Order: sequence, then C-alpha cells, then structure tokens
Amino acid sequence: MKKGLLILSIAALGFAACNGGFKKGASGLLYKIHEDVEGDSIKEGDFISLNIIAKTDGDSVLYNSYEMDRASQTFVPKPMYDGDLFTAVMKLTKGDSATIKVDIDSAEKKGQPRPQGIKGKYIIYTVKIEDVIKKDTTKEQEFQSKIEAFFKAEGDRAKKAETPKLDKYIKDNSLKAQKYPSGLQVATLTEGTGVQPKPGDSVMVNYTGKLVSGKVFDTSLPEVAKKNNIYNPGREPYTTLNLVIGQGNVIPGFDEGVLKMKKGGKSVLLIPSSLAYGEQGMQGGMIGPFTPLVFEIELVNVVPGKGVATPVSPEAPKK
Repeated sequence: MKKGLLILSIAALGFAACNGGFKKGASGLLYKIHEDVEGDSIKEGDFISLNIIAKTDGDSVLYNSYEMDRASQTFVPKPMYDGDLFTAVMKLTKGDSATIKVDIDSAEKKGQPRPQGIKGKYIIYTVKIEDVIKKDTTKEQEFQSKIEAFFKAEGDRAKKAETPKLDKYIKDNSLKAQKYPSGLQVATLTEGTGVQPKPGDSVMVNYTGKLVSGKVFDTSLPEVAKKNNIYNPGREPYTTLNLVIGQGNVIPGFDEGVLKMKKGGKSVLLIPSSLAYGEQGMQGGMIGPFTPLVFEIELVNVVPGKGVATPVSPEAPKK
C-alpha cells in the first residue's frame, strides 16, 4: 500500500508547498519521500538494513554509510518521542528512500540531549531502506534464522567484492602495485635509501588508514585527521607510530608491508581482509567483515634489534 507519514490537513499541505516539497510531521518533523514502494510499513522490532547519510542543516556530514562501504543494520526501536527519526522510518517499506529533517529544538524539549557542537535547527537524514526482516513473535527462531542468513549473504557478497574493489582503487589512483603470495599488494611511491627492517627491529612510521571508498578512519598525522574530521584532541600529541615490527603487534598486512620497505620510503599497502580484520571485522568500529584496507605508509626510522619501542597507540591498526 502507498504511505503518507501523516494524514495531512489543508494547512499542512500549504506548508509543504512552500518548503521544497517537504511535508510536516509532529514535533517539527519534516520529510520528503523520494521512492515510495508498495509493501507493509516497518514496525517496532523489525530488523532493517539501510543506507543513511546524516548532516547538519549547515551541510556538515555527521555520518555516511556509503563512505563506510556498507549499509547499517538495526532492530527498529520504539520511537523516543513522536517526531524522532524512527517515527518517520516506521512509515517506510523496503525499497523506500526519503529525506527526513529532525527538529533539534523539539527533540531537546522532549528530553533528548542536544548533540554537542551542532548548530542549526535540524539534523537531516537521507535514508534508503535496503532490506527488512519482519518481526514475528510467534516464530522467534525463524526470525533469528532469517537474520543469520542475511548476514551470511552479506558476508559472501563482501568477500567476492574484495578483489574488484582493490583493483578499482589501484586503477582509480593510477598505482603500480606488486602482489605477494599472501595477497598483500604494495605500491611504492618513494623508494627508500636506508636499511630495510627485519622482524624484531623497532620502526617509526607515519600512516594513514583508509577504506577503499577513500574514507580515512585512522592516521598518525594531525593535519590529515583534521582535514578528514576525525581529529581527536584526547589523542594529543599525534606522533609517529613506534613499534617492534614483525611481532604481531599490528594487523598482518601492516607488518608484512612495512617489512618490504626501506627507511625513508613511502608506500601504499593494499591489504585484503584476510590480512586485516577478516570475516569478523573490527568490533565496535567502522571496519566490517571482509573489508579490504588501504594504508599510506612512510617509514621514518629503523632501529635494528629488539629495542624497546614506544607503546603502540590505541588508535593503531592492531591485530
């Protein structure tokens, strides 16, 4: 069936006409449905997969699942108040897309804390409902089995897509990469002239970690962190990563890649998930299952022998 987020009055229709096609909902909610697919509306307890972009009305991006290179999944909660994001989501169906503007002032009046550092009137969500698994309290085991099957299918797709994604990144960035038996690929940007590290040597490296979408998720460089809106003042001072290499202190692809460099060199490491976070991904992080990674590395220094390195940063690409 076709849906409307609300039964609109004549006045509300007039409001929509002068607001770029947006319709008005409770507590200052504004919405516009771009694709309206027939089907049953989402309900509390359903499992959904959606792509979502969240912005301020000043156009600052707060979150973008497309940059994460995977959709987000959640069980649909009971709306915290009439007019929040899920009030709107629960009027959509699989295949729908919409823009939803949540009024921050109204949310605050309803007891929701105002997001820190966000100015303006709205948080604007652009959503695309990719999949819905309907909750059935009489068939709980079947419901859970469908969710398990969903994640297995997603994992299979992600695994098959790894090599094409890395190949595309190499082509799009005009890299010349050497592939090793492990699956690691290394593109040398600057050939180092110093010593090549061996397992057990201490190394100092500058690094920037990316997804193949280009999204930066970690770096040792403060200017890169600020440029990509991931700067964390609590991490100061940003500095080179110092560690004993080849000892499993970082993900295998990082270890192997640095061991193939020379002091003073710069390389791009193209790391398949088997040498990164594998089929589990990084718990609580943005790196999902079967996610290939890209690291830009500068090998600043090499100290032979098993010297004591500065402790690995908690932000470093740990194993």
